[in-house]
Formats: sequence, C-alpha cells, structure tokens
Amino acid sequence: MSKKPLAAISVCASLVCGLTIWALSACGGGGGDGSATAAPSVAAASSSSSSVGLTGSTQCSATTAAATPGGITVTEFAGGLVNPWGMVFLPDGRILVTERPGRMRIVSTTGVLSGPITGVPTVYAQGQGGLLDVVLDPNYATNGLIYFSYAESGTGGAGTAVARATLNTTTLALSAVTVIYRQTPKVSGDGHFGSRLVFGSDGKLFISLGERQKFTPAQDTLQSLGKIVRINTDSTIPIDNPFVGNSAYLPEIWSYGHRNPQGMTRHPVTGQMWTAEHGAMGGDEINTPQAGKNYGWPVISYGVNYDGTKIGEGTAKAGMEQPRCYWDPSIAPGNLAFYTGNKVASWSGNLFVAALKDTSLMRLTLSGTNITGQERFNIGKRVRDVRVGPDGWLYLLTDETAGQILKITQ
Repeated sequence: MSKKPLAAISVCASLVCGLTIWALSACGGGGGDGSATAAPSVAAASSSSSSVGLTGSTQCSATTAAATPGGITVTEFAGGLVNPWGMVFLPDGRILVTERPGRMRIVSTTGVLSGPITGVPTVYAQGQGGLLDVVLDPNYATNGLIYFSYAESGTGGAGTAVARATLNTTTLALSAVTVIYRQTPKVSGDGHFGSRLVFGSDGKLFISLGERQKFTPAQDTLQSLGKIVRINTDSTIPIDNPFVGNSAYLPEIWSYGHRNPQGMTRHPVTGQMWTAEHGAMGGDEINTPQAGKNYGWPVISYGVNYDGTKIGEGTAKAGMEQPRCYWDPSIAPGNLAFYTGNKVASWSGNLFVAALKDTSLMRLTLSGTNITGQERFNIGKRVRDVRVGPDGWLYLLTDETAGQILKITQ
C-alpha cells in the first residue's frame, strides 16, 4: 500500500502553541479514554513549561526538553483498524495488533492488514473494555506463545483477564488458549480496566490493573483492582513477591493504590518498571512502581473530581509514594516506551508517552528516575500505543474507529 506522509512536523517552542492545542482537547484524564472523538488536524509540535509541584512531585512539563533537530515526519504505515489497543513486533518484523472490539490481526512489513486471527475468546467490549494488550513470550521464537489481556464478563460484572495461547502466523489461529490470571472481584461498570503486560528481566509477567472506577478498592489489598500484579506464566505466584505469606494481601500484588495504569514498560538497562496512569481531572502520573509500595489513589492525587471537588486528603501523605511527575491539565496517557533505536541520537534513553485526549506524543528526558524535560509532538489523533520498531523508528497506534499504525521518522 502507498504510504502517505501526514505531516512534516517542526518544533514550536512557544507556550502559546501548547495552550492552543490544549484548548482543542476534551476535558478529564480518565474521561479522555472514552469513545474516540473528532480530533484537530495535524499541526506543529510544541514544547511547553509549567510550574513545579509544591508537595514532592513536579509537572511532567515543568522543564522544556531540548528540541529534536529537524522535527519529525508522521507517515501512515497501515490503516483499516478499529480502535487498535496494543501491538508487538514479531521476530520477522511483522506486527501483531489487537483491536478493542475483540479482533487480533497481523500487519505485514509493508503495512498490509491480515484477516482476523481465529480463537480469540469473547471479550466484554463495552466502554473502555475489550481486547487490550498483547506481548510475546520471552522464548516466543521457539514456543510460539503469546499473552494478551482483555475485559471479561462474569458474575458481578466484568474484570480484566490475561490469557496465554499459541499463535500460528500461517493459519492465523490461536490454539491452547488458557486464562492465567483474572482480576478479582468482577464489578459493574465499563471503565478503568488497565491494562498493560510487560515481562520483567527475570521472565515474570507484570500486569497493570485499573480500579474499575470504584476508587477505594485500590487501597483494598485483598482485591486486585487498582494494582500492579506479578505472576509466573503458568499462573502461579513468584515466591519473592513482596506480600507472599502475608494474609492481609493478595500474594500476586507488586504495588497498589493505582487508578488506571494504561501504560507500562521496562527500562532497558535497569529493568525498572515504569507506568503511565490516568488521573481524574488533572493528575495523570508517571510512576516507577516498587515492590510493596502504595501509590496513593484515591487518598492522594494531583487531580480533582470531575465536578471540581477535592480528591481524598491532598497531594501527599506519609507512607504513600509520589509520582515521578504528573500532568495538569490531563493528557490521558496511553502506553510508553524507552527509545532504544539508533536513528536519532538525541532520543537515546528518552521516554516516549502516547497521549489520547491530548492527541500527541510526549518525549520525556530523564536523569536517573527524575524527569528533566518534555517535548510535545502534536499528532492530531488519539495515540494509544507507542513502540520502537526493529528499524529504529517509532510506531504509534491511533485509537480511532478508522485506526492506524503511524510511523515516526525524520
């Protein structure tokens, strides 16, 4: 298929440019992950600055990152997708992609979309629910195993589930589909399912789980709503999880007090997990979840309720972790990825964050685990996922009914 450059994006360094783009966006971080809405046309990228937080964390955009020399070019790599949610590159360079209504497809190295893969279980495709993330087994080249998360209905309502299956890329079929984890309990509602899947450097599987818009279960350590959990691929619990043997906690819990973490990635050098988490109206967060730590929701938050009222007790409390940085106004973050390619030297080690409501891609510079700057690339579409391709360029998923895979080059 032909590849159409959508825009050659130059860097606009003025704060006014950033505020203009914000004015075109819908309100609310969590609300920004609802049904896709009309987005502004592709315009110039911008870098903006904001004030420093007063209680231990800073705005993610508190410092302007150095501009990317020459800007970026956005090109359609593939189209014809419906609300694509997650993607992963196969060893041969093709892309396995999920669509929230419940389909899984393979995209060729030239952008050709396959038919739906058979064997995908029935998903709860309501609101933010549906078929979500997908990852390859660390030994995929020899065992053909994949793992995927999805919203599943059942007694009490719905919840996030994770399944393992064998993928046949020739017949486009899944076999030996086995559920290895279910969020508990299932509850009513159509929002805040999470969910990203990331393998740790030790081969353990991390799963990010939303609190299903129920608030307090994020602090209930006998429920898995609003948690990051860590399991073995055979569904058993690693013996070195922080709460194993403590009857006051589910043994799979790695960290808790999360709202709706829809982004998660592993640092390529340190192995530390990083998450992007939806706030309410304001308060989207970047976190580095540590074993056994409490990340505060809904006791502390940098956002407010959608009616403008205060959430919990404020922005800080003893025994609760601060985010690495936060956004206010909300950007509604999707997935995030560290740049490990060799195409743009100034991006090396930077953290890229997809933004849904803000219809953009954020480039965050770091010093250790501290965020030192932000550059904003306006994409003009709801960006759900970001990955580094085997060619060293960035690939994005747009969460639209006419969804695309976009390629970011210079």
